[in-house]
Order: sequence, then structure tokens, then C-alpha cells
Amino acid sequence: MGAPRDAARATEETWPGRDDSDHLRAAVAAAGAHKTPVTIRGSGSKAFLTESAAHAGASLSTLRHTGIVAYRPDELVVTARAGTRLDELARALGAHGQALPFDPPRFGGAGTVGGAVAAGLSGPGRPWLGSVRDAVLGVRIVNGLGQSLAFGGQVLKNVAGYDVSRLMVGAFGTLGLLLEASMRVQPAPEAVAVLAKDCSAEEAATVARGILRAPLPVTGTCHVDGVLRIRLAGSADGVRHARDTLGIDLEAEDDAFFDTVRDHAHPFFFREREPDSAGTLWRLSLPRGAAFDQPDTLVEWAGARAWWRTDAGPDAVHAAARAHQGFATPFGSGTSRTPAAVGKYMRRVKTAFDPDGILNPGAMADAD
Repeated sequence: MGAPRDAARATEETWPGRDDSDHLRAAVAAAGAHKTPVTIRGSGSKAFLTESAAHAGASLSTLRHTGIVAYRPDELVVTARAGTRLDELARALGAHGQALPFDPPRFGGAGTVGGAVAAGLSGPGRPWLGSVRDAVLGVRIVNGLGQSLAFGGQVLKNVAGYDVSRLMVGAFGTLGLLLEASMRVQPAPEAVAVLAKDCSAEEAATVARGILRAPLPVTGTCHVDGVLRIRLAGSADGVRHARDTLGIDLEAEDDAFFDTVRDHAHPFFFREREPDSAGTLWRLSLPRGAAFDQPDTLVEWAGARAWWRTDAGPDAVHAAARAHQGFATPFGSGTSRTPAAVGKYMRRVKTAFDPDGILNPGAMADAD
């Protein structure tokens, strides 16, 4: 029994970085003692999601809290501090032929581990690769009382009970300042290919439904400007077989296009900045395989998520989403929205972790 455990220890790696946890904990404790609000910030790549919230008090940065605390390639687990950049973490994992199983948006900024967990947003691979929440095994945080708390662990299977660590995913730092997160990793794909097909929204939906029924190594779809793109990732033989099965022309042997969609660097997301642009960007959650056919849309996740820029009023947008058995939320409105049905439970959790409400006040609100 001892040999495998010793071997696991032998393969453990670290990247020291800088441990700023004592300073962060002391800063939150001091703010709590004076009931002074604290705005937690990493690289700022997702600040636009909450920047219009009525924040006050001190700004507390996690950028000096960096490094890989523990990495066990043979156990497919990595633990990194909140300020660690995602691209640096990706390079460390890539050296062992591994990668994070999710692809969180970075919005043109140097996204960090803490920001990815706090925002809980998913990129194009969400239906196939899983979400940030699926990958988080454990966290260490500082709560609103300045206490350092640890939840979960660093193994794929852990003890039964409430999975508190995953509550931090998507909480935008309102439950605690994230110090570090333990996440599962997976082997990086041997081959990647992006296929492209000119087609309508209805045709794209039909292809997506076929993909969902077939055992193909698909890790992303996107229909925009009349073109459907499909990302394949896996073994070289598996990708080659999928290309033959789908019969769609190869566009590229890399995922650069899907990186632009993930990070909102695709021209679709820049149109709102053009002088003659109008309307609000909405994010729609729809059933898989849905055919959402509206002008100025980008549809991904095999039809399950649509981005729609429109000058239609909220009632019309919500009605269009309901017609497809889905729902819509405005994106980048300055405050993350919690579904009203779960809002009361989130408020109770918030009170338990941050009784005086000092952590990122106003960053989340109940949806209408």
C-alpha cells in the first residue's frame, strides 16, 4: 500500500510563486472589524460584469498571491493560488501533456484561477468538457470575518456531505476571498480540428442534434454569420474518423477560432462598439439542438446557448426565449444575476459566510 503513495509524492510538483495569504486574511479581518466593504479583484478581465455595482471601501487585489501549491500529474489534480494566471497554469500542465477540463472566458485579459472560479463562466466546450464547478475539488478562502477556511480536498473522491467548495463557483467573491483552488485535470487532446459549413440556423440545429446523438469527439460548435463551425479534439484517429463521418470541410487544425469565441474577441462581440450599433447583448439558455433564428446572433453549445444583440425590449426578448423553452439574461449589465427561485437560499448562505456583507457588496442580485 505504501509504494503507490510514495510514487505519488515523488511526482508532486510545485511552482512557488508568492504566498500573500497572510496579508489578504489580515486585510479582510481589518475591514470586517470596521464593517468596511471590500472589493476583491484579480486581473480585472471580468470586472465589467460587476463594475456598475455600488462598491465602496478598499480594493483588495489577489495578483500577488500566485503559484502552484501542488500538482500531481499521475493523480490528475492541481492546486493553485487565486492570482495564478490561467495561461501560466496551462503551460505547466501542458509540459505533462495535460490541461484543465474547462475553458473559462478571459475577455481579452490575463485571466486568473480566482477569477475563473469566482465568475464560474464556461467557454465553448461546456456541454462536452464540463463546467468550472465540475472541476473544482476543494478551495481555501477567507470569509467575511477574516477567518481562513478550507473545504473539499485534493482528490477526485472525497467524503460525503455538503459540497461547500462548489458554492464559491459563480459567487463573484461574495461568499469569500478565494485563496486557492484544487481542480481536476485531464490529458490534453492529441489532435484538434475545426470544420466549417455554410448553412442556415435551422440546418445548423439539425447538424447539432445529429452530433449530440453520435459518439464523436466534439468539443465545441458555433453558428455565426451563416457559418457553422465544429471543433473536434481527441486522438488523431478519433478526429480523423469524426471528420469522415460528418463530411464537413476542414477549416483549421487548431482551435484559434474557438479561442476568439471563448474570450469574446470574435468580431460579433465587437459590433456593440461600432458607431452605428444598437441594442443590448443578451445571453439565452435554450434546450440542446434548438434553432434560434434571429438577426445578429451567435449560437454555440450545440444550440443550448445563444448570444443575441437586439434593440427589442426585455419583454420581447423574454418572450422569444420562452418560445424556444429557454430564458434570457442581459450580459455585462454590471451585476451578476441570481435566479429569483434560489435567491433566498443564496442570501442565507451569504449571511453565514459574510454576516456583515462586506465582500463585494452589490456584485450579485436576484434576477427579475
